[in-house]
Amino acid sequence: MHSNHSSSIFTKQNIFYIIVTNTIASFPCSLQISMEIFKFFYFINLLILLSIFILPSSSLSPLPIDSYSKALLSIKSELIDDNNSLDDWVVPSEKNLTQNGSSYACSWSGIKCNNHSLITSIDLSMKKLGGTLSGNGFSVFTNVTNFNLSYNFFSGNLPSQIFNLTSLETLDISKNNFSGQFPKGVSKLKNLILLDALSNAFSGQLPAEFSQLEYLRILNLAGSYFIGTIPSEYGSFKSLEFLHLAGNSLSGNIPSKLGNLQTLIHMEIGYNFYQGFIPAQIGNLSKLKYLDIAGANLSGFIPKELSNLTSLQSLFLFKNQLTGSIPSELGKIKPLKDLDLSDNFLSGSIPESFSELKNLRLLSLMYNDMNGTVPEGIAELAFLETLVIWKNNFSGSLPKSLGKNSKLKWVDVSTNNFNGNIPQDICLGGVLVKLILFSNKFTGSLFSISNCSSLVRLRVEDNSFSGQIPLKFNHHLDVTYVDLSLNHFVGGIPSDISQATQLELEYFNVSYNNLTGQIPEELANFPSLKTIDLSNNKFNGIIPAKFGSSSSLQLLNVSFNNISGSIPKGKPFKLMDSSAFVGNHELCGAPLRSCYESLGILGSLRTWKLTQIVLLFVGLLIILLVLAFGILHFRKGFKSL
Repeated sequence: MHSNHSSSIFTKQNIFYIIVTNTIASFPCSLQISMEIFKFFYFINLLILLSIFILPSSSLSPLPIDSYSKALLSIKSELIDDNNSLDDWVVPSEKNLTQNGSSYACSWSGIKCNNHSLITSIDLSMKKLGGTLSGNGFSVFTNVTNFNLSYNFFSGNLPSQIFNLTSLETLDISKNNFSGQFPKGVSKLKNLILLDALSNAFSGQLPAEFSQLEYLRILNLAGSYFIGTIPSEYGSFKSLEFLHLAGNSLSGNIPSKLGNLQTLIHMEIGYNFYQGFIPAQIGNLSKLKYLDIAGANLSGFIPKELSNLTSLQSLFLFKNQLTGSIPSELGKIKPLKDLDLSDNFLSGSIPESFSELKNLRLLSLMYNDMNGTVPEGIAELAFLETLVIWKNNFSGSLPKSLGKNSKLKWVDVSTNNFNGNIPQDICLGGVLVKLILFSNKFTGSLFSISNCSSLVRLRVEDNSFSGQIPLKFNHHLDVTYVDLSLNHFVGGIPSDISQATQLELEYFNVSYNNLTGQIPEELANFPSLKTIDLSNNKFNGIIPAKFGSSSSLQLLNVSFNNISGSIPKGKPFKLMDSSAFVGNHELCGAPLRSCYESLGILGSLRTWKLTQIVLLFVGLLIILLVLAFGILHFRKGFKSL
């Protein structure tokens, strides 16, 4: 290639020589001037020839740029690229390899270069690439500071050659399927600030050498299969701000030395299989804003030293085996916004000091063994959005001003021993979406939520609510689930229920009340409604025939009411058991006893019974007339003898 290239240039030089000679010959100047001009161009021509035959060929082809191209094309050859995301990574011709001193590879997708045509960033994220990486050629990318392979389908071992990119500041291999042990040698990345390996399939021990990276701020090793303990060396990071080890198979005790991470802001180490307690030394992390050790098999008490986390905004310790009462000292964490201690074995009451958590927006204590009442001060928290305390042994009434001072979105106090009325202003904020009160001892009416237009989910079953159902479904246009069963409601189902067009439920339940009136035909209009339970009420009239043409209905339970007439014919009713219709003495038709054909003409079973009596009377009258006629005829015959 070099000789051909030289020959081409040599030919061009001859042409250049001829052109210059002819040009000089045409100049109207003296011979001396012409000769001087000729000497000048001859000297230039000589320099060009020397550059061809004397200078090394390497000066014509910049090797660093060429090695970049070769290395990138080598990486491409290992990849599975079904979407052709790297179509612009093509073999360049030599004449295009340099353009004004710039690398041809600098124009390829995912590649960035600096002003000296040196590649500084390789970003192949979210390109649906797959395959395994050998690591060959990685050593040439010594100027790369950012290497991103995230959100792809890479598999196999992560090549240790990746640590030859010694200028790396960020390495992101998250959301792939790299497996095996994490390779050794990461400590060579002296400038590394971020390492994100979230959601892969790594196994083996966590590498202790990460702690040697003195500039590392973000370490994310979550969502793999790492085993063993958290290395105690992880307590010696100098600059670490973000530590995420959740969702692995880690075991053993949480190292108390993690309390030495004075720069740490965010720590997630839950969803593992630890033994032992929460180290009290965690309370030394004065800059910590986010702490999540949920689902981690932890036991023992919640250390009161956590109250020293004076910068903490979120504390998640749910789904463990923590015991004892909640330390009242936690009320000192003034910035706290989210507190979730649910699904443990905690006892005692809600600390009164929680009324001092003025920034609290989430309080979740569900699924514990707690008791007592809800402090009135909880209702004074201006930012409270979610109160979830179901399945405990709380008693008394809810704070009277609950909802008055904050924009509540979700309240779930089900399965406790609460009594009294629903707080009058619970919907005042206008954003209450879920109100779950079932299995308590609440009394009174639902008047306070009658105009709660934001409600999507309402469950008040298994209480002692009474009065008519005051819900105005033309104000509850977004409601999707309603369960009013096992109460003492009277009256009928609101006539405007058909306006609740979002009602799915696949399930509608008002059973075990004292409801009266006829079954609303509108219930048959809901396209996704599978189960309608109206049992154990005092409904009367007939079952609307429209239910027989419902495309979704699987069960209509009207048992133990005063329903009469015949069960409609139609596909839904062919699959229903007789238990859905028992307890209605004037109801007939499959799967109950058959109805007489005349039932359709006479209109109802009561009319049919009256008809039966009339027919019986007529029949007896005919029999008596026949007998009288027979006796009279017999006597006449006897006299003729």
